[in-house]
Amino acid sequence: MKADFVFHGKPEDAPTAAVLAEEAGLDGFTVTETKHDAFITLALAATRTSHIELVPAVAIAFARNPMTLATMAYDVQRISGGRFTLGLGSQIRPHITKRFSMPWSAPAKRMRELVLAVQAIWTSWQTGAHLDFRGEFYTHTLMTPAFDPGPLDVPSPSVVLAGVGPHMVAVAAEVADGLICHPLISRDHLVEFVLPTVERVRRDHGRTEPFEMCGQIMVASGRTEEELDAAVDATRKQIAFYASTPAYRSVLERHDLGWLQDELNALSKAGRWDDMAALIRDDILSLFAVAGEPAEVVAELHRRFGGLLDRVSVSTAGGKSADVSLDILRGLA
Repeated sequence: MKADFVFHGKPEDAPTAAVLAEEAGLDGFTVTETKHDAFITLALAATRTSHIELVPAVAIAFARNPMTLATMAYDVQRISGGRFTLGLGSQIRPHITKRFSMPWSAPAKRMRELVLAVQAIWTSWQTGAHLDFRGEFYTHTLMTPAFDPGPLDVPSPSVVLAGVGPHMVAVAAEVADGLICHPLISRDHLVEFVLPTVERVRRDHGRTEPFEMCGQIMVASGRTEEELDAAVDATRKQIAFYASTPAYRSVLERHDLGWLQDELNALSKAGRWDDMAALIRDDILSLFAVAGEPAEVVAELHRRFGGLLDRVSVSTAGGKSADVSLDILRGLA
């Protein structure tokens, strides 16, 4: 498995963190897009590194249009010398409509079209072909020399999509180069649903190109008992936050935990965030997270996901999370 570091910090701190990840022998440097722009952060990281792969995990697709996404990704690919992969996710309806003030409809269908539009724009720039993309949601038919950046010295970026439900997973398998599994995932869900869906869709569409399965696994780890206890408490909160979201209910229902989503969602709507973690029993914790000292976590990640995921990042919580993440990822790399 390839090992990726997840960066949650400020853009100005990204170059130093990326250098540390590269010097540690890690394969990828990924950034979340919550408080800062993923493309700016990764462009800065690219200027101080030479070979580590750079991936937003994920950039919010529906907060932007295909031309904007194509341009930003193309520029980071240019700056990095071909080390950038465009990682996209849909987010959920409230964020798209209430935070970004953008339209929301048929998310899987829209995502499929968005990816195809981005790829069509890149093809136009790389080959000089006339841009003529016409879809239900997006239309791109104008590209004059003044706005055409021309071909790169490297291929266009690969595209990987975040997916949870059957429709978005199928879209990733059909039009993208990889799938980013949500942190709220169990081994059973991966084996019984995600992988068979990917294999079926790729077979149905005659896709034989390489396809990367990526996972960001929740981890509770520490070097001391105090650190581990704090990490476990923080991970319970993280699981509770994810499990309260209706969009992820299908994962819970696979384990007869649909009731948990109902109770957590009700608590979240009541603003009782501090009460939610108490519902995450030890068996639920072990289902969706890996807990233990760093060496134990490395062994369990290999046991649980070896041969199933091509690349792994770890989502850790607690005061020493960055240091512990590096320890674990070094063990995987």
